[in-house]
Amino acid sequence: MRKHGVYNSICDVKGILVGHFTDDAILSGVTVIIAEHNAIGGVDVRGSAPGTWETDLLNSINLIDQINAVTLTGNSVYGLDSGVGVRKWLTEKGYGYPIGTLKVPIAPGAVIFDLNRGKTKEHLNIESGYKACQNAISGKITEGNIGAGTGAVSGGLKGGVGTASEVLENGITVGAIAVINSAGKIFYPETGAIYARHLELGNEFGKLKSNIILGTPTYSIPTSIGANTTIGVIATDAKLTKTQSNKIAQMAHDGIARAIYPCHTMGDGDTIFVMATGEKNLSNDKILREITLLGSVAADVFARAIVKGVLAADSVGKYKSYKDSYPDSFEN
Repeated sequence: MRKHGVYNSICDVKGILVGHFTDDAILSGVTVIIAEHNAIGGVDVRGSAPGTWETDLLNSINLIDQINAVTLTGNSVYGLDSGVGVRKWLTEKGYGYPIGTLKVPIAPGAVIFDLNRGKTKEHLNIESGYKACQNAISGKITEGNIGAGTGAVSGGLKGGVGTASEVLENGITVGAIAVINSAGKIFYPETGAIYARHLELGNEFGKLKSNIILGTPTYSIPTSIGANTTIGVIATDAKLTKTQSNKIAQMAHDGIARAIYPCHTMGDGDTIFVMATGEKNLSNDKILREITLLGSVAADVFARAIVKGVLAADSVGKYKSYKDSYPDSFEN
């Protein structure tokens, strides 16, 4: 019997904290994922329009393997400033890679494109990332219109932040957090049927009906190609190498493919990071099987986080939510 963790969030992985900063006027924000005791990092970039930093550092042949945090932000290239605020907070708290007497914080990140969706055209800044860190907590995380998902739009409807987890039979936990701003849809347009509906654990999707998808979905590509992207983090308490973390990041992209149609488009910058805290060892004699299992579960968990994020989103201005657009998809 497959089951999610206590909070059904990425924070079910011990030592992982999540903080949000939300600006409703700009209609954008920042979500930061912090590893209290550092984590082995990995990343895989599949979209053709990514906005990222320090991803090359996580290449398996390069020096650094431990990271302190991952920054997920809105505001496109202007959101890069929020990463400076995250590094400022990490420095003050003593996080970082030791170089002599210094500690240099390692906090890669990625952006979504949500420009000009709010009431003002101001931008996120250093303080935005700093405040997200100040707000970091463990446990139950708010989903929907918050943090980096504040101005997200998915397949023409309101997107947002979603999170999920799964606890494996061997006791290892896999969690995910996703920011869904995709060009593709998570639902069959004619009926509202959710593509990844079958992956639900428990009743995490609420009163969503088990709609049947009839026929092959029609392509629906927005005219504003480039104004999209799904980004997120997979966290696990398994002890992984950097190479293994990169492999799991690669496999986790299958979760985007299970939940969003189409995905990894020319207009998306789809990027998934991995943070492995290393609390639980894998079996050396079954390592290939266990890495494969972790990657497969990571894909499912990420897909569920995507669905939860869109279902939790509320309508904002001209951007209608899924629940307002397809009210008949829910039981009374």
